[in-house]
Amino acid sequence: MTALVDIQVAEDLPDNLATCLPSTSLVENWANAVLTELQAKEKEFTVRYVDNHESQLLNATYRQKDKPTNVLSFPFECPPGVPLNLLGDLVVCVPVILREADEQNKTATHHFAHMIIHGLLHLFGYDHIEEQEAEEMESLEKHILAQLGIDDPYQEL
Repeated sequence: MTALVDIQVAEDLPDNLATCLPSTSLVENWANAVLTELQAKEKEFTVRYVDNHESQLLNATYRQKDKPTNVLSFPFECPPGVPLNLLGDLVVCVPVILREADEQNKTATHHFAHMIIHGLLHLFGYDHIEEQEAEEMESLEKHILAQLGIDDPYQEL
């Protein structure tokens, strides 16, 4: 089970925010934990780190929510009969991640891990619209994060 990760950093992401990004090897480690848990074979995906403006634009366009958000998932729908291992794209809003980490008394790295794992689960088809789906997805997130030595992101601190 191997994750192939393409990292993109938006040109307009300020340098002070770009220095806060997790390394590619960390992202691969988090993704490999998801692949192992889901017993998935090699998968490829893109992580694009953006600012508030790009996140808000994408969130408004695709989710009709006119505000930046921590992570957006864009699954790749492969045409039938085309053998690609491409999962899709994650768009991670760095300022939102850093603000939420601070508000929730978490390290930025742990919050990046949570949001990338959360986004990957969306790419695999998990969702949290219905209560039962949310419980299943949160349980998976907590389990995967615990294996990485990261506390339950849903606990009250």
